[in-house]
Amino acid sequence: MTGPGTNTYLLGNEQVAVLDPGPAIPEHIDAILAAGGDRIRWIVCTHTHPDHSPAWLAVAEATGAEVIGALAEDDRFQDKTFRPTVLLEHNWVLQTPEFTLRGLHTPGHVSNHYCFLLEEEGMLFAGDHIMNGSTVVIVPPGGDMKAYIESLELLLDYPLRTIAPGHGDVIQQPREEVAGLVAHRLARERKVVSGLAGLGQTGLDALVRVVYDDVDPARHEWAKLSLAAHLIKLEKDGRARHFVTDDSWEAVASGG
Repeated sequence: MTGPGTNTYLLGNEQVAVLDPGPAIPEHIDAILAAGGDRIRWIVCTHTHPDHSPAWLAVAEATGAEVIGALAEDDRFQDKTFRPTVLLEHNWVLQTPEFTLRGLHTPGHVSNHYCFLLEEEGMLFAGDHIMNGSTVVIVPPGGDMKAYIESLELLLDYPLRTIAPGHGDVIQQPREEVAGLVAHRLARERKVVSGLAGLGQTGLDALVRVVYDDVDPARHEWAKLSLAAHLIKLEKDGRARHFVTDDSWEAVASGG
């Protein structure tokens, strides 16, 4: 689901920040240390899913670097080893003689997700908020579709020139990419509403075949995770109702 692997970025020359150290694979850790060595001062994590943060420990032990990130409640997918020395807040800034890195709280994929703007370059390190060549899966309860769309819209307030995703190649047209992602999610939401209207009270198994009829059925189990996130958003918006007894859903008429 995440292409060729997780991208780890090293920022700076004299003093280095490692952004998303990645999984605790010995060869990967060795490559980070070979590239940054004793110049590594900071380890910065976009979030704590196990393909993004676990190498923090080995790199921190080898270098004494500060560990910067945010914590999330366990949603079955968290790096339980993660222990930041600096807890992120929205608009946190790392200022060095070489670069300025600004942390932007972008919940949605998971509650503790941050993107980081390299201000001098206008480059956004997007973690799993935006991927190149793959759709971001939103997995409740840690994932929140309403927050995800709002976080995408937030990025349009910043002077982006490129996006460096957590997976895939650098994206050269950032504003078009972000606007396209928002449009895609809202179009999918309209299909959810239409599907509920057509099927009546229904469960995820039937609804996913209608809403994701453009997706290979082999991927429908993954699609059901994002479908659930769409339904929860619609419930928050007063446009869908959840029946806990049989885990089914129905549309709520306007004003109903």
